[in-house]
Amino acid sequence: MILTSMWSVVTKIIDISVLWYLVYQLIKNIKNNVKMILIFKGVLIIGIIKVISSLLNLYTIGLLLEYVIMWGPLALIIIFQPEIRTVLEQIGRSQLLGRHKTLTVDEREHLVDEIMLSIDYFKKKKFGALIAIERDVSLQEYITPATKIYADVSAEILESIFYKNSALHDGGVIIQGTKVTCAGCVFRTSLVNKLSKSLGTRHRAALGLSEESDAIVLVVSEETGRISIAINGTMNYNLSTDEFRKLLIKELRPKKELFYAADDEGGDL
Repeated sequence: MILTSMWSVVTKIIDISVLWYLVYQLIKNIKNNVKMILIFKGVLIIGIIKVISSLLNLYTIGLLLEYVIMWGPLALIIIFQPEIRTVLEQIGRSQLLGRHKTLTVDEREHLVDEIMLSIDYFKKKKFGALIAIERDVSLQEYITPATKIYADVSAEILESIFYKNSALHDGGVIIQGTKVTCAGCVFRTSLVNKLSKSLGTRHRAALGLSEESDAIVLVVSEETGRISIAINGTMNYNLSTDEFRKLLIKELRPKKELFYAADDEGGDL
């Protein structure tokens, strides 16, 4: 009897935990997807109108809304199939405990130094560049069709990839841990209409990747040499070298370390 009761409690805890995790992942992914936010708002508005029509006995509106509620889910699945697929793919790619390697202080310092050397070079020479640093969400779908590199991160490697005459300079690079995994990646571009029309394909691709993953995406404009970082669907545009370095250091820090160094401005690694 006691074992049965204990097992019942355990199954309920597991049930609630799984439900909580699925809801958490859904909300996390919806907030970074503009179209999914619009869908959520539309459903919420329809629900509010339905409640009001019931309270005020608005028969015609209530009847129409019943048909909308009845057939709406099917219509949403058909119309917004790409967006729903993207969210489901993100949930599938995300892992509960994270998958990226936690870098030591020395590894982070070396990574930042090498990246900054190449970024300074690109900025001066006005070489376009697009570099994604993978974190918890896997970028394997972009790695698979790309040109594999599997080399230690170095300014020389990055500069050779994005040199104007290089065959890979138009694509993106993905860094996993301390390795340049691949080059020539093609990222999906952002659909955000508020993005300035002056920003080119690299910036839209960087923003698009940051909307569907938690990657840190570094961009150098080929036209202006301006440097930017896209994170969580936000483009930090036209940063100074110092701002760029500080933001990169901050985002590379493990969450536990960020918690204990909340008042630090990012000057130390």
